[in-house]
Amino acid sequence: MDWITLLRSLQSDFIKRLKSGCLLHCETEGQYSELTIISGERLKTLRDFCWEMAEKYKRVSPVRDVFISYLKGKLGEEVVKERLADFITEVDYEKRFGGDGKIDFTLTSDPTIGIEVKSRHGAIDKVRWSISSEEVEKNAVVVCVFIQEEVNEAQSEYHLFLAGFLPTQMIKLKTGRISFGIDQLLYGGGLWCYLEQCQSSVNYNSPKQETAINQYYSKPQPLSTQTTHQLNKPSLYFAVDKRLNFHQEDINYANLGDECFEKGQYEAAIANYNQALEVNTNDTYVYYKRGLTYYQLGNYEAAIVDYSQAIQLNLKDAKAYNKRGLARYQLGNYEEAIADYTQAISINPNVAVAYKNRAEARSHVGDNQGAIEDYTQAIKINPHYANAHKNRGITRYLLGDTPGSHRAIQINPHDAEAYKNRGNARSDLGDFEGAIADYTQAIQINPNCVDTYYNRGNACYELGNFVGAIEDYTQIIKINPNYGNAYYNRGNVYFELGDKQGAIEDFQRALDIYRKQGNLEALKDTRERILDLEIEESLDILKF
Repeated sequence: MDWITLLRSLQSDFIKRLKSGCLLHCETEGQYSELTIISGERLKTLRDFCWEMAEKYKRVSPVRDVFISYLKGKLGEEVVKERLADFITEVDYEKRFGGDGKIDFTLTSDPTIGIEVKSRHGAIDKVRWSISSEEVEKNAVVVCVFIQEEVNEAQSEYHLFLAGFLPTQMIKLKTGRISFGIDQLLYGGGLWCYLEQCQSSVNYNSPKQETAINQYYSKPQPLSTQTTHQLNKPSLYFAVDKRLNFHQEDINYANLGDECFEKGQYEAAIANYNQALEVNTNDTYVYYKRGLTYYQLGNYEAAIVDYSQAIQLNLKDAKAYNKRGLARYQLGNYEEAIADYTQAISINPNVAVAYKNRAEARSHVGDNQGAIEDYTQAIKINPHYANAHKNRGITRYLLGDTPGSHRAIQINPHDAEAYKNRGNARSDLGDFEGAIADYTQAIQINPNCVDTYYNRGNACYELGNFVGAIEDYTQIIKINPNYGNAYYNRGNVYFELGDKQGAIEDFQRALDIYRKQGNLEALKDTRERILDLEIEESLDILKF
């Protein structure tokens, strides 16, 4: 039996035990273990670093997405570092702040030998890791880590499995990116000895070394914790596996990008669309889809660039104009958004959503009459366009056309959303009594809508009805205990009533929720409120 067959056999056995939970677990650093558990202070340190990264890149990507992405990566690096210990470099957070150059570790004795770590969560039969051509070129090995728990802000403990590894020599990839599943990996117990061989020999194709490997593995080896640790130690050579050849030309990257997009794996989708565009730089569809992906990630500037490229390749692409309008709308460029919606409508005047989108942009620039006309046209095209009815009702109300504001409600007098929207419009105009009446009607229809209670509580607060405001915020908390703004606003009311301790308690609850949600701006503001109140309380005590 050759060494590859044996390591694959051990990998097959590992996968079965992974599914049943019968795993090798060694907590000694530098010794092999299939399972690593990270929790407590160690996990807190990782979280703190990831929040720093999220704060740094919040203008580029949503804070929560950055936090989770970095936490996944650092969890994997911690697993590899614990298993290989001083054999590899430290997890240097300062050096790697903002990027690691496609290399996560190097051997302590040889910085030219790189190690790339990939971490993933998902169903074990479906989870896949991927590596780019640049990472293949820069590293000697890719190590894959499987995360049992879904990575989020509140998880208190992670069970991490060293899923296996691949020498990059086994991957035939000149450009682009390739993915692989757990059954294509080599058993992780052989990782140390492969890296030792990389360290001792530049000649990766020595026949004598390969013979030595086969001789070593031809001896019967019982599967036990002790024997598994031994796999770390012999100085073995891992030759290129001729059966594992990936060919990028066999891959339809556009389809892969679409699959990732549908699964919400937006970064992977972009990587595949990038590769598709390397094959065909004039693919309008791929520019359009990559624009959609950037939009989902909140990178509206990049989305606009891609939509513009799609339009340049096809001047009659109404969908690209409409989507570019949406991206410009998100950036507050309402006039440019209106121009794009207008162009989309001129190309295809029978799409209701384009009129609805233009109406919303027109409302923002004060063109309420134009908004009404667009909402009306959207309804003509699609009579069941409920959003257009509701928004047109609000716009008419803003124009002082009170009868028109009841249109959506007349269509469906049990439409809680219509009452809430009209309440919002009245609140914007300072008609808090009218807003409260509409919110109350909406709550009678739908007593579980926390947003309506929140808006009514805010209106009560504006009128000085602190008791009513507290009742509404308290009701929100009963329905959804994780609604941080309800605690925050109730804290403001308690402060107005002179109950500083009650205010501090509510602000502290809001602070905990904002921290878990990664809402850094609210977190900072709430901390300042608590500090101010604590200082005031201290001064009050000193007065006595």
